[in-house]
Amino acid sequence: MITSLMATLHHLGAFMVAATLVYEFVAYRKNMSVDEMRRIQRVDAWYGVSAGVVLIAGLLRVFFFEKGAAFYSQNPMFWIKMGLFVLVGLFSIYPTIRFIRWNTPLNAGHPPEIPDDEFKRVRLLLSLELVCLILILFAAPAMARGIGVN
Repeated sequence: MITSLMATLHHLGAFMVAATLVYEFVAYRKNMSVDEMRRIQRVDAWYGVSAGVVLIAGLLRVFFFEKGAAFYSQNPMFWIKMGLFVLVGLFSIYPTIRFIRWNTPLNAGHPPEIPDDEFKRVRLLLSLELVCLILILFAAPAMARGIGVN
């Protein structure tokens, strides 16, 4: 029963990561209102919490609740999946910092101006996060089925 609960927690976290990232990608645009920017900030916070849930539940599954660390450590798809997860995390740093920096003007009641270069950089990073997330969706079932393991 606990194995099933851990898998459920891992999957719920993963779905939440996907949902929040898609929201950010769709909602992030030039000339947003204060409310829209605040909503992106809240969603980005949930994105971080969700990623933490995925990581913790996933590591618990690797070491305690699934096939065991030996299976995963010998599985190239596991390492591809972990590498992609790290890339998603690295790509998310800059957008998160930008969203946090909105606080001063938002607290003053007006949306900050987003320079074109910043807008393009955040948009690119959100796109790269989505691509990596899609690649994780290919790697995960291959990993679970032992594809690539000798």
